[in-house]
Formats: sequence, C-alpha cells, structure tokens
Amino acid sequence: MSVGAQHRTLREVVADEIAGQILRGDLEPGTRLYEDRLAESLGVSRNPVREAIRALESTGLVTVVPRRGAYVSEIDAADLRNLLELRAVLEGYAAELAAERRDDDVVAQLDRCISAGAAASKAGDVVTAAGHHREFHLAIERASGNSYIAQTVRPLRQQTELVFSVLSDHRSMLSWDEHRRIRDAVAERDSVAARERALEHMSGVIADLAEFEAKDRRSGGTPDGHHT
Repeated sequence: MSVGAQHRTLREVVADEIAGQILRGDLEPGTRLYEDRLAESLGVSRNPVREAIRALESTGLVTVVPRRGAYVSEIDAADLRNLLELRAVLEGYAAELAAERRDDDVVAQLDRCISAGAAASKAGDVVTAAGHHREFHLAIERASGNSYIAQTVRPLRQQTELVFSVLSDHRSMLSWDEHRRIRDAVAERDSVAARERALEHMSGVIADLAEFEAKDRRSGGTPDGHHT
C-alpha cells in the first residue's frame, strides 16, 4: 500500500483500503474493526487506522459504539428503502435541473464515468465501479446548480452506499445502461425525460433490493445481514 502520486494522506489511503474491503464484502456488516489487526494487515501504525475509522464513521460505512469499539455498519432493510425513496426524488429533480442547464463539460464527464464504470463492472472491480457510480451522481447534482440538493443527498448516499455494491453482480451493466439513458436526456436538454429516467434508475434499485431480500430470506439469511 502506498500513498501514490496524488499525494493523499496516509489516513485517506487507509480509509480507502478499509472502505474497499467493506464494499467488496471482505468485511461484512456487524464485523468489529480492530485497530491493531487492521494496522498489521495494512502495514501501518494504529494512528492512521484510528483516524480512518473516524472518517469512515462520517460516511455511514462504519459505526462506532462508545466503550465497545467500531463495527461495519448494519442498516435496517426498511430504513434503507425509505432512504432510497427519498434519494430518488432528490436525484430526479437534480437530473431535471441538469438537463435544463445543460453543459458540454458535464456531458463529457458523464460519458467518462459511464465508460470507466462499465469497464470496471465488466472486470468485476466493485470498488472502482462504485467510485464512478458515485461521481456520476455527484456530477448531476453539481450540474443542477442547486447546492442544497448536493448537501441533502450526501448523507443519503453515504447511508445507501453498500446497497449498490451488494447488487452489483445482479445489476452490473444494466445499471450503466440506465445511467446512459439519464446522460442522453441531459445531453438532449429533455428535463422531463431526465427526471423520469433518474427515478426509473432508483426505482430499479429499490425493486432489486426487495427481490434480493426475498431470496436472502428463502435461503435462510436476514435482511440486516451482509446483503443489506
């Protein structure tokens, strides 16, 4: 593990490593995060691990329980659906505004996210695909011109991040096709279609989550386990 050419801090590098293990499912929901074990496995001291855990707590991926320690977050399935429904409304409106205020640079950025994200999904690189998925939606939110949308969606995204990696095997290229349709509507300045397609994308995620939960229950899993 190295800090790399972008001069990131050691805390940022460690946080990315731990987040990657969570998103890949190597660290399952409910797993306790021991600073000494993580430090040893990553080849760093405990201080950057401690700082990384604090940073990940703010993203919703990690929960810190006083006097008990840090754990990979578990999210109630019903709460997750509620969060996704609210996120769908906000992101639909963001896409509508982004289409009305169409910008060539934004469209080019969306193209890059889709191309790189689809390639990562095809290669089975869940962490990289999740990063491009996140950047696509951030670009839409910025393009909306309404800073309050981004501020409101940010905590919702953080709390629902895991669901996209969990469903990656099932949705994969379908998800990028949905993103392409949103991009096309924005590029064509079709605000109505942009909003509808963003809502369809999020509705598809919610429907797939419900199907995933049903299969998990039939196989003896629980809605609050690794898969949500």
